[in-house]
Amino acid sequence: MNAIEKIHSLDKFGSRPGLDRIKKFLDILGNPQDKLRFVHVAGTNGKGSVCRLLSSVLTEAGYKTGLFISPYIVDFRERIQINNELIEEKALEDAVERTFPILQRLRDEGCVITEFEYVMALEFLIHSEAQCDVVVLETGMGGLLDCTNVIKPPLCTVITKIGLDHTAVLGDTIERIAEQKCGIIKSGSIVVTSTQRAEAMAVIERTCEDKNVPLIKSESLDVSVLGESLSGTTLGYKGLNLSLKLLGNHQIENAKTALATIEQLRQQFDITDKNIIDGFSVTTNPARFELLSENPAIVLDGAHNPDGIEAFINAYKKYFGDKRAVLILGMLSDKDSKSSVKLLRGLFSTVYTVPVDNPRTLSSLALAAECEEYFSEVKVFDSPFEAFDAALGSGKPVVIAGSLYLAGQIRKYIIDKT
Repeated sequence: MNAIEKIHSLDKFGSRPGLDRIKKFLDILGNPQDKLRFVHVAGTNGKGSVCRLLSSVLTEAGYKTGLFISPYIVDFRERIQINNELIEEKALEDAVERTFPILQRLRDEGCVITEFEYVMALEFLIHSEAQCDVVVLETGMGGLLDCTNVIKPPLCTVITKIGLDHTAVLGDTIERIAEQKCGIIKSGSIVVTSTQRAEAMAVIERTCEDKNVPLIKSESLDVSVLGESLSGTTLGYKGLNLSLKLLGNHQIENAKTALATIEQLRQQFDITDKNIIDGFSVTTNPARFELLSENPAIVLDGAHNPDGIEAFINAYKKYFGDKRAVLILGMLSDKDSKSSVKLLRGLFSTVYTVPVDNPRTLSSLALAAECEEYFSEVKVFDSPFEAFDAALGSGKPVVIAGSLYLAGQIRKYIIDKT
């Protein structure tokens, strides 16, 4: 097996919250995470965009910046980057070759390391050995028991918008999920939060007060929208004109959260106004209302929970108005597909349901059954590629949504076709 095959061979062990296993593994590796400084980012939606903005600005400022995000869209190495570039294949192969035997030995002793735990350990090891100045670290699921939470107090803790997702593990109310997300808040750090629902903000404020941690809210920043189009958004901030390629109102909130974080980081890093301008202008985030083609219009979005779907809907209305498109939809069975489908009603009349290349996929037939109540035309396809080819021949705009796994599966195919 090559390095990627070895990593993916751990899939079957699933996701099991808890820190004992990863702590044991990292201890054997010499606790590389203790040699790094972090910006730790949790939340339900917006984490990836905020992480990429922060990484871009820190890189533009001349700091060797590690980035850890998930999931990846096309290449596994998207998850572990340095200065916004994928790590070398050899670096990943070498790290796996040195550590996989340790993982196997632990498994024989009854300590089963999951895939996410292993990838997290690889990130710590690779970024430590590369001597990164700072690492922008995105949590996996939740926060409190997420394996990224083994780090010491970070330079800054960031909480993006909290919504309902992973409810079977994190809880079925905003308050319970917020409590899990707030598990990454540590004494000795600073917290920046996006605008939140009242019940989520109450949990964040209480946690910060209990831990005596300063809390900065993105809503306190004076950021104005100077212009919007499908090519991007121009923001005004402290006399600066910031060009943002990320589309949608939700990305404006993510930008504000990133700016609030950067203001805190400026107390420890030399970040100029030009670094912020340049960092924002180069930031992209694949499959987040990503315009892959203007003629015909093709949008790829990984929205997979009700809050994400709402953000997607708002962006679609902003840029396409009442223009009807063909929606290609594929979702995982552990997501709230019923609520997401209901939200999409009225925006599209035609939906093509497809399976996702993931063991947790919701079948295209089952998804079609949920769609039939809300769409006038529902077609079932055995693959997203067949669905895309059919949609492309319709003469209408094409939108793909429902899962980041689906986005990763089809993105290259779309680019090659158009």
